Amino acid sequence: LKDIPMSERFSSMAFVLTAPIMEALHKHSFSLGLTRGVLPPEPFLYFVQQDSLYRLDCARALALVGAKMRREENLLFLLELARQTIASGQELCRLYFKQYRVGPAEAKGPACLAAGAHLIERATTGSAAEGLAALLAHFWMRQEAGERMRKRAVTAGPYAKWIESHSGKEVEALADKATVLADRLADDAGEVERDRMFESFVAASRLEFCFWDEASRLASWPA
Repeated sequence: LKDIPMSERFSSMAFVLTAPIMEALHKHSFSLGLTRGVLPPEPFLYFVQQDSLYRLDCARALALVGAKMRREENLLFLLELARQTIASGQELCRLYFKQYRVGPAEAKGPACLAAGAHLIERATTGSAAEGLAALLAHFWMRQEAGERMRKRAVTAGPYAKWIESHSGKEVEALADKATVLADRLADDAGEVERDRMFESFVAASRLEFCFWDEASRLASWPA
């Protein structure tokens, strides 16, 4: 991190730092199964059930970061993003719960607990910039993964609705707006805070990968 020039845009360098994680996610059996429509329902449902809990932590973190924003428009944007994270995400989850006749998860698995805790911790104890950096990793990886899947997805496959909800112009526009805001905060940050933004982003990216990987293995708590 110390070798990253302060003149470079935060998001550009953050995406470069986590490119291997994104590539690993893209080539993961879970992602490939979603794209080709051949992923067994069990790991997909595990993912959706855990995601219904994870989204609540994302929304809470967004609200916490929003409360630290000095500008009204930034506060309103993050609060609206928190609302959409719950509303649109839970609607999608309920669709699959009904289709497969299952209910929400009763408890968080290891990856869900760790990923959600990281977002909340950064939003609570870190600066607004650090908290947003962690959240940006989540939204960017979901949007990037969804967009790559959409370009190769089987038409009318069983997971087409999920892929559609994580790609497209509207999703990209939200991710872009969050990226611009993170870059602005990074521009105003000192070297130490900027390094913490990178650390928050990288950690959130790794935990996002763990979230997908855990679902592929149905690897909940060992005891």
